[in-house]
Amino acid sequence: MGTAPPTASASTASSELSSLSENINNAADISVIVIYFVVVIAVGVWVVTTTEYLRKRFGGQRLQIYLSVLYLFICVILRISANIFSGAIFIKLAFGLDLYLSIFVLLAITAVFTITGGLASVIYTDTLQAVIMLAGSFILMVFAFIEVGGYENFTEKYMNAIPSVIEGDNLTISPSCYTPRPDSFHIFRDAVTGDIPWPGTVFGMVTTAMWYWCTDQVIVQRCICGKNMSHVKAACIVCGYLKLLPIFFMVMPGMISRILYTDMVACVLPSECVKQCGVDIGCTNYAYPMLVLKLMPMGLRGLMLSVMVASLISSLTSIFNSASTLFTLDLYTKMRKKASERKLLIAGRLFVTVLIVTSILWVPIVQVSQGGQLIHYTESISSYLGPPIAAVFLLAIFCKRVNEQGAFWGLMVGLVMGLIRMIAEFSYGTGSCLAASNCPKIICGVHYLYYGIILFSVSVLVILGISFLTKPIPDVHMSDLYRLCWTLRNSEEERIDLDAEEKRDEGADDGTEDDQTEKPRGCLKKTYDLFCSLQKTGPKLTKEEEEVLKKKLTDTSEEPLWRSVVNTNVIVLLAVAVFFYGYFG
Repeated sequence: MGTAPPTASASTASSELSSLSENINNAADISVIVIYFVVVIAVGVWVVTTTEYLRKRFGGQRLQIYLSVLYLFICVILRISANIFSGAIFIKLAFGLDLYLSIFVLLAITAVFTITGGLASVIYTDTLQAVIMLAGSFILMVFAFIEVGGYENFTEKYMNAIPSVIEGDNLTISPSCYTPRPDSFHIFRDAVTGDIPWPGTVFGMVTTAMWYWCTDQVIVQRCICGKNMSHVKAACIVCGYLKLLPIFFMVMPGMISRILYTDMVACVLPSECVKQCGVDIGCTNYAYPMLVLKLMPMGLRGLMLSVMVASLISSLTSIFNSASTLFTLDLYTKMRKKASERKLLIAGRLFVTVLIVTSILWVPIVQVSQGGQLIHYTESISSYLGPPIAAVFLLAIFCKRVNEQGAFWGLMVGLVMGLIRMIAEFSYGTGSCLAASNCPKIICGVHYLYYGIILFSVSVLVILGISFLTKPIPDVHMSDLYRLCWTLRNSEEERIDLDAEEKRDEGADDGTEDDQTEKPRGCLKKTYDLFCSLQKTGPKLTKEEEEVLKKKLTDTSEEPLWRSVVNTNVIVLLAVAVFFYGYFG
């Protein structure tokens, strides 16, 4: 997970320990923010989408619509395309299929899970797949370390893993292009020459991690589905612990893959890379799949194949479900205000199909971006689009003075700055060790993590500046912020949302397109409904029943015993994360 999808971290694990800091930073530390800041707000307000929170907090609709569209855009260029590409690599190597045929196979399997069920099916399959992934990854790690003779031999052999073919193609290649970095086993690297500079690790990744773990629809949607607040907190803590494991289960085995299959994983000549994996910019994305297919015995190889496919299905189904939710509730209902639940479900599934097709068309760009290293592609895109969103949510929760104008224009300025850098990189290329990019230094001369820090800082300044230069939220509406800001999170006063007037206008006619008596449905239609989970809705609740249900859903109270248990575990988790920083720093 993290700002990069889990599968991206797996497929690019040979990028030394650059993703190690991501695993620690994004999960162990940020999970605490999720638990104690965002989750309490999200459950206390009870929102279905993260963008709905902004509508309740600021009023109006443009923030909600803008962020919904931006999220769907991010799904195409980052979430879906990166997951599809990394999964297709594994299927391509395992079965010898063409890349796009592999993509079709992967999506066909995923479609069964997505179409035949909603979030419930995603949660159940995720739980099962998590167990399979942990078991399979642990077994592979053991095999990998046995193959290289233990940890000490691993560190020594890795530094000597140099490809045999380093001359040719009429190119003069610098030793730095094919020699492992001296700081390969360290998180904190030089602020200027490091591929992942330490200020970017400490500050840059925090902003993108805050965006992903605290505001991403996939994560928050899971949190608000918790049975109670203690369950949600405990789940976040378990997630934090599990996210420490990829250091050993994915990153280090990926580095071992460079030792065992040096000529492929560490290839530097374009002609040699084409010979090894069919891509001229590098084969590091093939490190983990190669380890699985070449190292593990027949039976366990099948287990790991199922592990990788399960991981991809898990990620894709979650993304599809969240994208469908955002589209139907934030966008489609604006066009069809009286659409029935059946039509909302169908519209959501059809929209997912459009997303998939668009994402497949984006795969070739993913394949060649950032020198062919998927982890750097996902992190860079996150750094260009995520920080402004993180800034808005952070200030919305902790600063009552922030208003809608400040939030909107802060997002706009951040978006323009992010798109300028992103489009420039796509246009000029990011370059590689063999050939530098032609992108103007004034735009691309700063590391993407540093750019993310700048983007976050500028967004914060614009949001605060415009908010303080414009009229604040009127005092008459300050009571509307109950349970929307951190200082008012425990308020039990009745809140009238800032968007209440708009809701009354939208709900003037509560009828839907299917309010009329439903006609009897034939066996074929009933089978179709069952397959696509288009079940008949129950009777409509009365206003009194709705109030009781809402009060139950927004209850953030906890039993003192379990509150103490989760609080203690958070401290332990942070201590473990600090130890990892110190040991690998």
